[in-house]
Amino acid sequence: MTEDKRKAHLLKLFSSMSGKTKIVEPMKNIHGTLRDSDAIEREVALVMREIIEQGIFKTSLKPIQLAKLVTSFYAGKNDTEIARELGDEKLSKTVARARVRLKLFRDLDFRMPFDKERMEELIESGKTMKEVSEELGVSPSTLREYRHVIEEQEDPTIDPYIDRIRDVMEDRDLSEQMTRSATADSLGEAIDITEAELIDVT
Repeated sequence: MTEDKRKAHLLKLFSSMSGKTKIVEPMKNIHGTLRDSDAIEREVALVMREIIEQGIFKTSLKPIQLAKLVTSFYAGKNDTEIARELGDEKLSKTVARARVRLKLFRDLDFRMPFDKERMEELIESGKTMKEVSEELGVSPSTLREYRHVIEEQEDPTIDPYIDRIRDVMEDRDLSEQMTRSATADSLGEAIDITEAELIDVT
């Protein structure tokens, strides 16, 4: 019998014989000891408020929405999914621009349909954006999007705030790891208690 099946069998047998539910109580102590997702978002929102108040960048999104954007990005959501979580799928472009401004880059952000060095040469030559886009064979809006990515990547203004946000998110990852570990330990402890009580019963 595998370990998982053994545990399931013991739990079922213990419950049917004793009617006790106390063995799962250790897991209740886990919740509330580590920061939950709402607390994480509130911390990030405070940093976002500072960013906006300092005039570092402008967006129609509120601090708490920007915080949700960050946590959703770390959860693997794409821009459209994040916009839906904010309540409006039409916000996907707003989300994308804010995400890039916060240096939350995706690989796709750098898959430019033209040569980056060629673009920079054309811009430095004094050509207009329309002329540059025609030379590169892309629309002016596409050119602006990729220029935005490059500019934000190179701009250090927001970096101190980004570091603070990353610290919060790293703490969240640690909390999740601790929760998983504590849950596993509590289940193991519960099974040990079950086995001991079964021995007493028999």
